[in-house]
Amino acid sequence: MSAANKKEKKTLLNKLDELDKKAENSLLDESELNLKHVLNERLAEILREEELKWYQRAKVKHLLEGDANTKYYHLLANGKHRKTRIFQLEDGHTVIDGDAQLKQHITNYYKSLFGPPENSFIELDEHYVHDIPQVSELENEHLTDAFSESEVRTAVFQMEHNKAPGPDGFPPEFYQVFWDLLKDDLMAMFMEFHEGTLPLNSLNFGTIILLPKKKDAKVIQQYRPICLLNVFLKSLPKLQLIDYLLLPRRLLDQHKQHSFQVETLWKAQ
Repeated sequence: MSAANKKEKKTLLNKLDELDKKAENSLLDESELNLKHVLNERLAEILREEELKWYQRAKVKHLLEGDANTKYYHLLANGKHRKTRIFQLEDGHTVIDGDAQLKQHITNYYKSLFGPPENSFIELDEHYVHDIPQVSELENEHLTDAFSESEVRTAVFQMEHNKAPGPDGFPPEFYQVFWDLLKDDLMAMFMEFHEGTLPLNSLNFGTIILLPKKKDAKVIQQYRPICLLNVFLKSLPKLQLIDYLLLPRRLLDQHKQHSFQVETLWKAQ
């Protein structure tokens, strides 16, 4: 890989990272979406060139034997299997192994980490609203209105490509490519969700994956959990963000001010 390509690759990654960070807080306009598409295409070309170079440098052994039913292929497959499995963890001086014991240990750890505290001193009075700006009737109608097809399409098409799919196995690219075929079914699902008739218990779940933060991770604290969700669940926060950004500036500024006051009070305690 030439020095020019390395420099271009770094520039592309920095620009894509800036667009990704912006997309987390606001909607990208059409020009930014087009720019992101062009950057991703160019980055894919550079990565393919880099991949081919390493294939050649490895004397094309992987190209010749990588997909064949050979000893070389089985070594690769077994190596990947070992890297994606947790065979044992340490808890102090105790070694935990076996699927059942590992599952119990990991579950207990994250329940204690993310679950509710045993003793909470925080009290909220839901009737205390006199200094909190309220939405008008018209604004409330907009926030509680049914999802439009354009809103759903915007949310789906802003999702990143080449990401791990949720439990159903379908990544965002599937819904984007086959949007014209799937949009009626998707809109029917969002309509049921809006009406409160959608059985969320059959949809509101994800696959939790533990990624090691370092090589040869031995304790649960050295793993980072990520949750893989289906596209439907991933699109809901984006739709809420679309409505949120359309609120009057006075409400958004007041919301930020109150959030700052609560955070400051919490740190003071």
